[in-house]
Amino acid sequence: MARVINFSAGPAVLPEEVLRQAAEEMLDWRGSGQSVMEMSHRGKDFMGIAAQAEADLRELMGIPADYKVLFLQGGASFQFEMVPINLLRGKPRADYVNTGVWGDKAIKAAKTFCHVNVAADAGDKGYTYAPAQADWRLSRDAAYVHYTANETIGGVEFNWVPETGDVPLVCDMSSNILSRPVDVGRFGLIYAGAQKNIGPAGLTIVIVREDLVGQAQPKPPAMLDYKTHVDAESMYNTPPTYGIYIAGLVFQWLKRQGGVAAVEQKNIEKARVLYDYLDSTDFYRNPVAPADRSRMNVPFTLKDPALDADFLKGAEERGMVQLKGHRISGGMRASIYNAMPLAGVQALVDYMKEFAAARG
Repeated sequence: MARVINFSAGPAVLPEEVLRQAAEEMLDWRGSGQSVMEMSHRGKDFMGIAAQAEADLRELMGIPADYKVLFLQGGASFQFEMVPINLLRGKPRADYVNTGVWGDKAIKAAKTFCHVNVAADAGDKGYTYAPAQADWRLSRDAAYVHYTANETIGGVEFNWVPETGDVPLVCDMSSNILSRPVDVGRFGLIYAGAQKNIGPAGLTIVIVREDLVGQAQPKPPAMLDYKTHVDAESMYNTPPTYGIYIAGLVFQWLKRQGGVAAVEQKNIEKARVLYDYLDSTDFYRNPVAPADRSRMNVPFTLKDPALDADFLKGAEERGMVQLKGHRISGGMRASIYNAMPLAGVQALVDYMKEFAAARG
């Protein structure tokens, strides 16, 4: 069976060896006589799976002991509400940086709960760059500062971590978590939907400094309170068990690759191959400021939009799928997450050259 080269932005490509292991264990996980999907989340077998997944994630990211790791549901979008509910702590204001669609959605959600100070907004240039911190207008009384590390749709990525002093830094890291090393200790809270670099849709990772847990004012409903999930070790209700299992396999795969630092070097090379070609031709164009280009999501347009359908058709004939850009931005988008091999990116570039030569 031939597998496609999947450039989907999410749910996204997973490592083939992870999928093969999951297939082998589907009916009988390690002699238990059952699938992981059938296990009680409170049984010994699954509790062991979850504990190992957390331990491996902590090792991969160097998560300090005073941070809690949660495996939740609801996607990153649910965190747009949970963050202000839990982290405002009686304060009336939070700072947000807007670099695209997902930053904007987070801002709109937070406005239900507090005054949002938009400390920086890249809309003046069509959300094609990450505003320099020198240009941010931070509040003195902000409960936290929120930013989106990588805009999946626009292809803008922060290649640096903001400095916010004693104000907790909150980051939506959904589409670049585990793609590069980060100093978790510089953040108050990190959250990420799993369906980019971690596993299947339905699982959300939250990494939160323990002093920020249990401080919400007023006290939230149980399901919206981080303390509920911390106290229950992510088992207050039935967690996304199979998603946690697959995430654990991905974490083990990452360790076999040499860890996050080694994977980052592969990501740098994949992005270089694609961007170098985009910069060498006027047939295709990437709109993002070079210093702020995403290593994970590479949007590009053709010189003549009338050729888009033919480009996509030819790509699919060559086994390359999900290259159509988001409906908001149009054009094309190649998502090249951790599990995308260099050979997949090279195949795309080879096709792009072929198409440009034939239709340029």
